[in-house]
Amino acid sequence: MHTQVEINIITVKDAAYNDVWNLREEVLRKPLGLSLKNEDLSRDILNTIFSATIDNKIIGCVFLQPITENEIQLRAMAVYSDWQQHNIGKALVAAAEKYAINNGYRLIVLHARKVAMGFYEKMGYIHYGDEFIEVGIPHFMMKKDLLK
Repeated sequence: MHTQVEINIITVKDAAYNDVWNLREEVLRKPLGLSLKNEDLSRDILNTIFSATIDNKIIGCVFLQPITENEIQLRAMAVYSDWQQHNIGKALVAAAEKYAINNGYRLIVLHARKVAMGFYEKMGYIHYGDEFIEVGIPHFMMKKDLLK
């Protein structure tokens, strides 16, 4: 990768949120025959939204949603396919973890698509519980203790 990736925090009021919405639609919903247009996105306003940009183009995102004062959920992780395998996801998760630690959270949980479990395992997440179906495909709960 020749250009520097920028990780920024945005809000639902920023113009960049529309680009993040489009990214989520293309990467996370269209391949499943679904659309964000049919989903309640009202909780997005409660989330800390991280965007990954290169040359002012959003290429990845991840959201953090508080669960309790100690626990936060990583969700809506997406990177355009052209940029996968370029450590964009790793940079997004690292930024989210740093934010979580700096804001007093000790545990990150997530619903990992079965096909993405290896990615999270490499970053220190462990799965627990049984496989479940979300958005029509297999998922596992995963977690990481940020104090270890």
